[in-house]
Amino acid sequence: MRVLLVEDDTMIGKAVLEVLRSEHYAVDWVRDGSAADAALLAEQYDLVLLDLGLPKADGLQVLRSLRARRSPVPVLVATARDAIGDRVAGLDAGADDYIVKPYDTDELLARVRALLRRSAGRGEPVISHMGLELNPATREARLNGQPLNLSPREWVLLEPMLQRPGVVFSRAQLEQKLYGWKDEISSNAVEVYVHGLRKKLGPDFIRTVRGLGYVVPRE
Repeated sequence: MRVLLVEDDTMIGKAVLEVLRSEHYAVDWVRDGSAADAALLAEQYDLVLLDLGLPKADGLQVLRSLRARRSPVPVLVATARDAIGDRVAGLDAGADDYIVKPYDTDELLARVRALLRRSAGRGEPVISHMGLELNPATREARLNGQPLNLSPREWVLLEPMLQRPGVVFSRAQLEQKLYGWKDEISSNAVEVYVHGLRKKLGPDFIRTVRGLGYVVPRE
């Protein structure tokens, strides 16, 4: 899953970046409202973690612009503005959730997971398909009831395909899941991870659609 972190405080930004990456999210970090707008216009994200008190453009302005473009991306506002009026303004502007600084990182991650589940149309944390179970909350995987060891990037590549069986993902889409926008991408990275997953899951679990990409078939 790819997250846009919008935070101008260097100390907080570094800490949140480290926590999110430790949970295997691909994260892009920008530090002002103008850069956030540019990133949201140029890239596709699964979630935005948005501060409100930003230089160049306020977070509420970024949020209103995003919703004016009819973008459905989930937005978690994380801010020091703790007044009821601020929370109401954030939610009315289109935020999906609101957390006040200083916050516990475990609560932040739980809210991130909940928003990602909701955006994927799932109420329960466990994703089940063709004998495979992924639990994003605990990062545990099981195949036919047996524990399965997945590397962080295998997990990041597999999870979105498992959430949407039958949907073809292009190589470019999967690369976006694996890397942040400033990371150097190996030319065959997706192929390498797909090959590793097929060795663990079976050769037909992820199928190649020639000229288009990869798909986890419907049962």
